[in-house]
Amino acid sequence: MNVFKHLFIIILAITLFNCGDSSAKKNFSISTNTTNKTIALGEELIVTIQNPKNIEIESVAYSLDNKEISETTKLTDFKLGSHDIIATIKYDGETETAIQNVSIVNNVAPKVFGYEIINTYPHDITSYTQGLEFFNGELYESTGQKGESKLRKVNYKTGEVLKNVDLADNYFGEGLTVLNNNIYQLTWLSGKGFVYNADTFERTSTFKFGKSQEGWGICNDGKMLYKSDGTEKIWHLNPETLVEDGNIQVYTNKGKIGKLNELEWINGKIYANIYQKNGVVIINPENGATEAVIDFSPLKERVTKHKGLDVLNGIAYNPETQTIFVTGKRWDKLFEVKIIKE
Repeated sequence: MNVFKHLFIIILAITLFNCGDSSAKKNFSISTNTTNKTIALGEELIVTIQNPKNIEIESVAYSLDNKEISETTKLTDFKLGSHDIIATIKYDGETETAIQNVSIVNNVAPKVFGYEIINTYPHDITSYTQGLEFFNGELYESTGQKGESKLRKVNYKTGEVLKNVDLADNYFGEGLTVLNNNIYQLTWLSGKGFVYNADTFERTSTFKFGKSQEGWGICNDGKMLYKSDGTEKIWHLNPETLVEDGNIQVYTNKGKIGKLNELEWINGKIYANIYQKNGVVIINPENGATEAVIDFSPLKERVTKHKGLDVLNGIAYNPETQTIFVTGKRWDKLFEVKIIKE
């Protein structure tokens, strides 16, 4: 009997809850001129309020991506990606909020760049490369896999390891970047990263990730850190507090590009590997637009074939030579290349 009584109370509670939902039904909704809730950068966005009850509206305020917009707005200075249009509607002494999600895509297709191999150098075939970056003329590398993860400084011309730190077996190393003589190294699923002194390799602090949760790639522009998390998002990190301060979403003219991995800042743009692809995308860091792509897949045919061979991963720009260096997971070669803008 007690069981049936308990069940009756649950059913009654659900019924009352649903009735409450029904009575709180929204009076207004948003409609737009988008196609499948998608619109291109530079196009004119038209927003209207649907008011099926013909309620007398006192005022409506619109915002998109935390910017105030009007009923008709040309999308020129907005970030790409998925955003909410928020309408704040005032009527009869009440205030109601309506929300409509839209995706802003780029207005041009990415360019296709080529490359020329300038030099080929040896690379440790056992290194599961996750991060690669030059600092003061020397190459720094972070590698992955539990029990194999490490941080290294390498003579890129000979492959000689100049300095090495092994991570604890429970960590899976990911990307790295060097800023203000600090090495920032990510780990994959532990939700944390490490900071080292670039001269001594002494670990000076540990930081936790925020909304991004996973650690994939990281780079810097000399002031700000940029972090990928395996999605289409690249997060801004304050190098002093290591707090995530917003993000960009990487989109083409068709839609988002996910699985962004190793990152490198090169001449004002972010270059990013796409996990499990042998290519690189070039990203506008201001709005997330994919401006160009480079197909490096032929490079994999130039390395020694073996059971552990994996995809391209690792981009490093050497300001001394003004060339780019790329390698892959357990590749025995490091390629110095020059980008050809076709």
